[in-house]
Amino acid sequence: QVQLVESGGGLVQPGGSLRLSCAASRSIFVMGWYRQAPGKQRELVAYISSAGITNYADSVKGRFTISRDNAKNTVYLQMSSLKPEDGAVYTCFASPNLATQPYWGQGTQVTVSS
Repeated sequence: QVQLVESGGGLVQPGGSLRLSCAASRSIFVMGWYRQAPGKQRELVAYISSAGITNYADSVKGRFTISRDNAKNTVYLQMSSLKPEDGAVYTCFASPNLATQPYWGQGTQVTVSS
């Protein structure tokens, strides 16, 4: 079992930045973030392996950066140039591999509004 604790959501103006953090209770191969806005399907935002291999949704490429600190079992999502459509509940996930049902964080709200 892996527990995930997220932090860093909140309200930000369009064009602003925000950083999300997710700490895992132990080391695990893949960590990343999904998001879901009201009335929309859940979207895989980004993930990173323990080796540092990353993958991003096209909608966030060039604006979001995912990173991790393996010593702290923590993954970060740096979000920049935020748009109103980036507003959603962001949920951290972790998995021993992408084919396995992941563990989930509690979710954190990100609101992008002026």
